[in-house]
Amino acid sequence: MHVFKSHNGGFYRPKRPSENAVAKRANRCSETLSPRRRGGLNVPIAKDKTMLLIPAIDLKDGKCVRLRQGVMDDATVFSDRPAETARHWLEQGARRLHLVDLNGAFAGEPKNFPAIKEILAAVAQHIPVQLGGGIRNLATIEKYLALGLNDVIIGTAAVDNPDFVREACREFPGRIIVGLDAKDGMVAVDGWAKITPHRAADLGRRFAGDGVNGIIYTDIGRDGMMKGINTEATVRLAQETGLPVTASGGLTNLDDVRALAAAEPHGVSGAITGRAIYEGSIDFAEAQRLADSLTQR
Repeated sequence: MHVFKSHNGGFYRPKRPSENAVAKRANRCSETLSPRRRGGLNVPIAKDKTMLLIPAIDLKDGKCVRLRQGVMDDATVFSDRPAETARHWLEQGARRLHLVDLNGAFAGEPKNFPAIKEILAAVAQHIPVQLGGGIRNLATIEKYLALGLNDVIIGTAAVDNPDFVREACREFPGRIIVGLDAKDGMVAVDGWAKITPHRAADLGRRFAGDGVNGIIYTDIGRDGMMKGINTEATVRLAQETGLPVTASGGLTNLDDVRALAAAEPHGVSGAITGRAIYEGSIDFAEAQRLADSLTQR
């Protein structure tokens, strides 16, 4: 069992969404999702008109955790029931979920498959789910997509083997996102254990030519530290690559949401949020409503 802190300082246990609540979410999603064939699979593709805030579910040893600056030994466990956590964010109005197989990111192969399978069974029919961590070959991508995953995030493999990104985009068009995790602008790999000599913008431009669907940009120095989003670097990456960029790392309060909304016309498509919504410094539903009101077209 797990307990989350609310934004006003109290505590609560997330409830399983009622059938009525799930039905309402499905109806709302049906207005923004349309079936599209990708890589031989029929999957819903999001068509959101506003900036998305995306709850993160980071998986370590089958549990939902948050790390500080990517250090595996500095993990806070928020839930031992990831599928229930996914249903909670669905009920709170999430229109997409972000999963990370942390063990897989270090091992180079899937390590939390049972938990991921349970999450997809619980929510993938209602909202799109994206996943990164341990994805190094086409067989792994196909396996996840067959379970209902909407988008695959390639991180370390994109840096170590750029041709893999091109091949994945060709085999699964519209389904590949590149994750660029950087410290002081330099890309890190292997679960952030190694800093490379590659600039995020340089790699981003290359992958744009390969046909990736977007970039998730993580500022390692801010991830899990509640220091605010590096909006300037995120906007710069979007402008230099011409790709939609989702910010990750540091979302702390509603002022960060306002700053991101102001950057949305410059290519910032949304933000992934973790510790802030688990510890209660941000009420997710309130933050998404604010983002919607500021970016509605």
